[in-house]
Amino acid sequence: MTHKKAPVRSIPDLDNLKICIIGLGYVGFPLARLFATKYPTVGFDINPQRVGELNEGHDSRLEIPDGLVAEALTRNNLLLTSDIADMVDCNFYVVAVPTPVREKNVPDLKPLLGASELVGKVLSERNVVVYESTVYPGVTEEMCVPVLERVSGLRFNEGFYCGYSPERVNPGDRLHTVETIRKVTSGSTPEVADLIDKVYGSVLINGTFKASSIKVAEASKIIENCQRDVNIAFFNEIAKILHAIGLDTEEVTEAAASKWNFIRMKPGLVGGHCISVDPYYLIQKAREHDINPELLVSARATNENMGEYVARQVIDLMNRRGIMVKDADVLILGFTFKENCPDTRNTKVVEIRDVLKEYTSNIDVVDPLADARDVADVYGIGLKKWTAGAGTDKKYDAVILAVAHREFTGLDVRGLLKDSARGVVYDVKGVLPREQVDGRL
Repeated sequence: MTHKKAPVRSIPDLDNLKICIIGLGYVGFPLARLFATKYPTVGFDINPQRVGELNEGHDSRLEIPDGLVAEALTRNNLLLTSDIADMVDCNFYVVAVPTPVREKNVPDLKPLLGASELVGKVLSERNVVVYESTVYPGVTEEMCVPVLERVSGLRFNEGFYCGYSPERVNPGDRLHTVETIRKVTSGSTPEVADLIDKVYGSVLINGTFKASSIKVAEASKIIENCQRDVNIAFFNEIAKILHAIGLDTEEVTEAAASKWNFIRMKPGLVGGHCISVDPYYLIQKAREHDINPELLVSARATNENMGEYVARQVIDLMNRRGIMVKDADVLILGFTFKENCPDTRNTKVVEIRDVLKEYTSNIDVVDPLADARDVADVYGIGLKKWTAGAGTDKKYDAVILAVAHREFTGLDVRGLLKDSARGVVYDVKGVLPREQVDGRL
């Protein structure tokens, strides 16, 4: 008995691509701008305000300078829109939407599945859909593909194809930008994997790494962030131990780093939308396979509690200096989850403030990059006005440098104290001159 071969389905031609990026956040918009340097590109976002600000030439995420935004728009190769009709003529879709967690840190795939449904409505024969959102292995093929099939009426690997190329954007980093970071790529068939690899490789300076499967690519991304989480947790735990002993973490690390294979990192607060979230996706997947990921769970617990630890250290220093913590005036410098970035998602600075609020309501928070309206809406905190070079119009009993924004570089922190000799300066980031600080991680 002979079997007929399935007909060979063609895939889009590299020379006739029209790309659509779904989601214009920290990942999507830089990618859309980059693809538009070579291909007709549509950038889609469900938030018309985000689309509006970008069309006016400004990226409030501060990832792309206004000059480059304007240049991309005037090239007539980039359309930014909230209208699904503008997506219809595209044949290469890239999904770059958030993958957050819900209550009790349960992975929330609603944004990803919602984006898949959106793409399914415009999907045509021979189209390719690439996912960039961080997920546990299996999500693309086991959860997203069925949505695409159901909504489009097309069959996977016959009517349409998929791939996965995990985002590697580092918000606030001007060195490792989207065009310079090497990207992992993958596809649902060898031919599609080659196409996706060529598409990304055509706009990236340092090329690509083609994984053998979509699941391998998914797994590679999530262990990147899990590794960072575990490493930072290790240094956070070491910092606690060394502080209890009476040793300076930076001095000990400097000595240890004299060995060639010592991996040097710093303790700190772990917030944001990646390292503080993604491990929960792998933790859930491990538990589905009856594996208890003790190290990942422990690392998450350690890092989740660092905001409270910092606050308790500041309180202890104030008590030792004879400063009444009750009703004390405290200044927190920085509120975003990391330096030189306006992103306040999952910031652990809020936990420092929450603990201090048990003792005093006189806490001012300043951040020259954070959106004051977002901070007020999400956290119920009013940011105090910060004047570059002048600081604030008030003096404090304690100052906490929580985020090392460039705007705080060279700041006379002790000059912000009521009593420069007796007041407390705590440096979470370990960037201030040692002689200026009374405590640091």
